[in-house]
Amino acid sequence: MKLDCHRPSLLAALQVVSGVVPSRTPKEILRNVKLQVSPTATVLIGTDQEVGIRQEVSSVETDSTGQVLLPASRVISILRELQDDRVTLEATDRSLVLKGGQSQFKLSTEDPAEFPAVAAFEDENYFSLPANTFREMIRRTVFATDVESTRYALGGILLEFTPEKATLAATDSRRLAVVYSACVSVGDVNLDSASPVIPSKAMQLIERSLPDSDDPAFIAIHSNDVLVKCGGATIYSRLVEGRFPRYAEVIPSESKASVELVVSQFYAAVRQAQIVTSEESRGVNFEFSTGKLTLASQAADVGESNVELPIPYEGEAITITFDPKYVADFLRIIDAGSSVRLNLIDAESPAVFSTEDGYRYVVMPLSRDQ
Repeated sequence: MKLDCHRPSLLAALQVVSGVVPSRTPKEILRNVKLQVSPTATVLIGTDQEVGIRQEVSSVETDSTGQVLLPASRVISILRELQDDRVTLEATDRSLVLKGGQSQFKLSTEDPAEFPAVAAFEDENYFSLPANTFREMIRRTVFATDVESTRYALGGILLEFTPEKATLAATDSRRLAVVYSACVSVGDVNLDSASPVIPSKAMQLIERSLPDSDDPAFIAIHSNDVLVKCGGATIYSRLVEGRFPRYAEVIPSESKASVELVVSQFYAAVRQAQIVTSEESRGVNFEFSTGKLTLASQAADVGESNVELPIPYEGEAITITFDPKYVADFLRIIDAGSSVRLNLIDAESPAVFSTEDGYRYVVMPLSRDQ
């Protein structure tokens, strides 16, 4: 089998697929990526047996068909160092020869027949929404998951579908991110199983694979796994076990105080206040008073800070303590030139940040001694 490939395209595709390649595994074969050539497409396949991806490679010229395992890290290193636009790959039974310009590399390979299969997208019943919308929804929720939690469902993102609406929700029990979008159902979708929890690792891979375009992304939900396809990429993932919390019950239905905050100014103030915190004393007091927000922090053996920010607030004075990291995580992914609304009840109740497009982020306050 012999191929002539556009080096940057092959490298980009291989870097995406390598996102699922485990660095440590008892199954050494999983540290490879399968290159599969058929009359219709050239595809890279990677998996850790929990998450898998099939990624088509563009700008390939070949008269061959077949498959070969690529030692992922070494081939990526080679492609990064080569300067030529085109490279050739020639595979025999147990070796791969990669050539670029005046350079040639011969690598030992393993038997591709022993590599686990990764499902292709062949479903007729699925949900669809624009790729850039889905990518932004993942970006707005994945940071709120808890990958180290013993409560497995907190290590993933909940996807809830109706025939016309998609909801993504993520929580680590101390904060909650929820975002909505319109969607389309195709075929005869089963709404009884349309609320899977997908591991954060898989969702991050999906985010990286989705283009910044309104091309449709297709989502097919099965009893134990999910398939997502957009363009030349198909991602497979097993679902997270366990029940996701009833997140809607956490979102307060009313508030006693509300203030509009400019993201860039508020984010700068939070970052400043965060400097003088420690692991033992990580809380920052957010003191809302007429026309002003004061962020005050104090940590033993570190010092104290006092950051003031003019704001259009005219309600009753409220002081609430947040872990500034949780607030900064939210502000980091919002456009700096936009505004967010903060709704408050009191010092002990959840606070809700929201944007004009319906994105909501709930943060639990800390006790005042933290």
